[in-house]
Amino acid sequence: MTKPDFAGAKQYILDRLAHELAPDLYYHGIQHTSRDVLAAVRKLGEMMSVNGEELLLLETAALFHDAGYLVQYYANEEIGVSIAAGALPRYGYSPAQIEAVGEIIMATRLPQEPANLLQEIICDADLDSLGREDFFIVSQCLRLEQLVYGQPSTLREWYERQLNFLREHSYFTAAARSFREPGKQKNIEEIEALLNGRTLL
Repeated sequence: MTKPDFAGAKQYILDRLAHELAPDLYYHGIQHTSRDVLAAVRKLGEMMSVNGEELLLLETAALFHDAGYLVQYYANEEIGVSIAAGALPRYGYSPAQIEAVGEIIMATRLPQEPANLLQEIICDADLDSLGREDFFIVSQCLRLEQLVYGQPSTLREWYERQLNFLREHSYFTAAARSFREPGKQKNIEEIEALLNGRTLL
């Protein structure tokens, strides 16, 4: 069986994301797909010894996991699966590979309930920023985006929600736990300090 044309599929979806995504997607813009999630699945995949076809499927799912935002903001995962299913045959992906990519994409729905290692990796990659040093910058991008799409919040309300989310969240893979959990705990402590300092409106 011929190997799928990953480079072609990547070019196709990144071109669409670059030109067709709404400019007010401050968090779910092309940078979230290309810089954040794709890079994170590669890093976590390497740490978890994922390679060959499995890595190909994982990277493909990362590229298409937010493609549904091309069509609508809420409940977009199934649309992303549909966009992938429509595009990937042109790049040599088999029906079984396309089905696997779709299942990996669907695992990113909140609340996350991954059923295998590849799904666990993309779930952890999708929330990689929770444990990064740029967490507060990324968090504000999400807050601005949600303001546009009907979920306004004061700064205090936002950080209270973020704190609850971080406290309830658990990374699935050993790789993400070792790589990002320490940073996530530091971000939790910083939010707690902000909220206790009475400096927020």
